[in-house]
Amino acid sequence: MTVAVAALTVSACAGTKPRQKLAYEERPVEALYNTGYQRLQSKRWSDAIDYFQEVERQHPYSEWSRRAILMQVYAYYQNNNYQDAIAAADRFIALFPGNPSAAYAFYMRAICNFEQIVDVGRDQGYAEAALVGLRDVARRYPNTAYATDARIKIDMVNDQLAGKEMAVGRFYQRANQPLAALNRYKAVINNEAFQRSSHTPEALYRLVEVNVALGLTEEATRNAAVLGHNYPGSPWYAEAYALLTERGQRPDVQPEAKRESWLQRIIPGGA
Repeated sequence: MTVAVAALTVSACAGTKPRQKLAYEERPVEALYNTGYQRLQSKRWSDAIDYFQEVERQHPYSEWSRRAILMQVYAYYQNNNYQDAIAAADRFIALFPGNPSAAYAFYMRAICNFEQIVDVGRDQGYAEAALVGLRDVARRYPNTAYATDARIKIDMVNDQLAGKEMAVGRFYQRANQPLAALNRYKAVINNEAFQRSSHTPEALYRLVEVNVALGLTEEATRNAAVLGHNYPGSPWYAEAYALLTERGQRPDVQPEAKRESWLQRIIPGGA
């Protein structure tokens, strides 16, 4: 086969440095793949993608094509093109669902959503998608390094989602909507996955706080007892203990931490 030198097309906006893209020419699959791999090693992510796409387009039923799709996933991810990385991972899964490398595709699909998680003040769609994907990896490939990392990240995502519930609960509490706030705090306490999050002590304290405000002293005392039993050294329990003793209640467990004034400043204009 006669091998032509790669032709290049150039497209760019005025005033910007043009990026050269591959034009279609038939080339040996090894040459395309190896050039793409070299671009990958040089961290020229977009150029690498161009070559791996050519592998897939010109040799769609080859072993090289299968590898090239995975390389596209990686290059897109490194270039922060998360949606394109997810699309490439989905394509690999659809074409090669039983291939051992499908574990990587499932994992990267979840990680791309994980990387796009935003602060708790915004929509948590990416966090929810990441959680679904990470659980899928842990279930499908339980004895792999991908599953080990997925389980760690599952806890991180659950902490994020619990934090979202807390943020909404605080909003309702500041807006003098105590019942709505209670529902959000209870969502953290009652969700088994959220119970292991860093937000559980505060959620229990907020239940004490809101129930005291509603005059539900018995309920507040029960919440404080749970907080004191599980987190006696938490400053949140010191807050709950002080709040109840100021109102004539005396929880059985003495707090191991001092009442921290900074806790009351966590929510501007709040408790």
